Amino acid sequence: MIKRVRSWWNGEQKQQTPAISKDNIPKHVAVIMDGNGRWAKRIGMPRIVGHQNGMKAVKRTAIAADELGIKYLTLFAFSTENWTRPKEEVDFLMRLPQEFLAIELDELIEKNVQVRMMGNKEHLPSYTVEALTEAIHRTEHNTGLVLNFALNYGSRLEITECMQALGRQIENGELKPEDITPDMIGNTLLSSGMPDPDLLIRTSGELRLSNFMLWQLAYSELWFTDIYWPEFKKEHLYEAVSEYQQRSRRYGGLK
Repeated sequence: MIKRVRSWWNGEQKQQTPAISKDNIPKHVAVIMDGNGRWAKRIGMPRIVGHQNGMKAVKRTAIAADELGIKYLTLFAFSTENWTRPKEEVDFLMRLPQEFLAIELDELIEKNVQVRMMGNKEHLPSYTVEALTEAIHRTEHNTGLVLNFALNYGSRLEITECMQALGRQIENGELKPEDITPDMIGNTLLSSGMPDPDLLIRTSGELRLSNFMLWQLAYSELWFTDIYWPEFKKEHLYEAVSEYQQRSRRYGGLK
């Protein structure tokens, strides 16, 4: 079980962090939370201990994102490919959203956080869906940080289903192929209603996107770290944002 030691929004100890300009905060940060199992193996513990400690990193990152003024935080929690992992591990992962929200939902509401989910609910256990549905419903009118969990999510499947939806509109005579625009595609994806990520963070030293938000990340800044996700702290998010602020986003132009 996940145990709350202190209020996770206000209880973090102050640590040294890089200087950040408030004038250039990324509006949307997406994170591939990688390395839970390897972190646990390194300390001689079962993989599930890594996932459990990974939820603590979710808390720390949400605190720091809210503190910085980041509006959207998308966390890649479980991919469509993760079902191939051992059943015991998958079952544990499916329980984590329920446990996390049971402990933290009231405080999320208090802090004006809006919970969202991006992924296919069809194959998720009922207890996982019910916990997320309750959190989404109870926070839908909140106007603070949007905490978006990518759960049972895969970008190729998302894009495929988007094309199928547009294809059905063409088949029904509601749309012409030449009328399809990038904005229309974006509004048909699961991330509809959110801006594309300005910054992608991936932990654990892996240098790939792993089928995550392939359309949406077209012009995102990418930041990779060798730190395993359970080790990820406020100063690491600040470091990523600080580097983001030093980059020039030209979107294919010369500015």
